[in-house]
Amino acid sequence: MSLEEAGRKGGQATAKKHDKEFYEQIGRKGGEATAQKHSSEFYKEIGRKGGKATSEKHDKQFYENIGRKGGEARAQQNKSTN
Repeated sequence: MSLEEAGRKGGQATAKKHDKEFYEQIGRKGGEATAQKHSSEFYKEIGRKGGKATSEKHDKQFYENIGRKGGEARAQQNKSTN
């Protein structure tokens, strides 16, 4: 069995044992640990890298679509709070 297969099987077994809240909790713990280890400059840099990679993979239409979706979501939020 390859390392990849073993990892997949372990992940599937874990997913059967735990619910959404479990994954939210471990994600939060990991995020807090990362925040303690790194400065705001770390987050700026990974944001720049991610933005650059995304811009290289997608065209203008992609950004128009996500902008429209974001605007629609914001409009729904505003309706529900008023």
